[in-house]
Amino acid sequence: MSATHTLHLVYLGLGSNLGDREKTLQEAISLIGERVGTVECQSSFVETEPWGFESSHAFLNAVVSCLTVKSPREVLELTQQIERDLGRTQKTTGVYHDRPIDIDILLYDDFVVDEPDLKIPHPLMFERDFVMRPLRELRQQRHRITN
Repeated sequence: MSATHTLHLVYLGLGSNLGDREKTLQEAISLIGERVGTVECQSSFVETEPWGFESSHAFLNAVVSCLTVKSPREVLELTQQIERDLGRTQKTTGVYHDRPIDIDILLYDDFVVDEPDLKIPHPLMFERDFVMRPLRELRQQRHRITN
């Protein structure tokens, strides 16, 4: 647990293009709820073509909103551990590849973080329809719930 107990709203982008994609995303969402914080809303799953590389394996993508007391760095470490626990063996380092799970921090409150391995807001999210479509859906869900 972080030093502060303030609840923060974090949006996480999830993607899978290997194995049982839907089951992997559901497991990831469950683990996020156990380790990161309360999963407040979940978007629909969206099937998309790979972005940034060639592959015959389509992605299944989603976005979740989560209420957490964890810091951005703690969220990054926890989500990377979830990726490893679900079979991801390597992180993307400039070259994209097939993967059983990918979890990206899209937004964390209105924080801006610019570190070598952690950038919030996610620098490529606005270029990715597979992120923006579910994110818009989720923000509309949250708006209806909170109003």
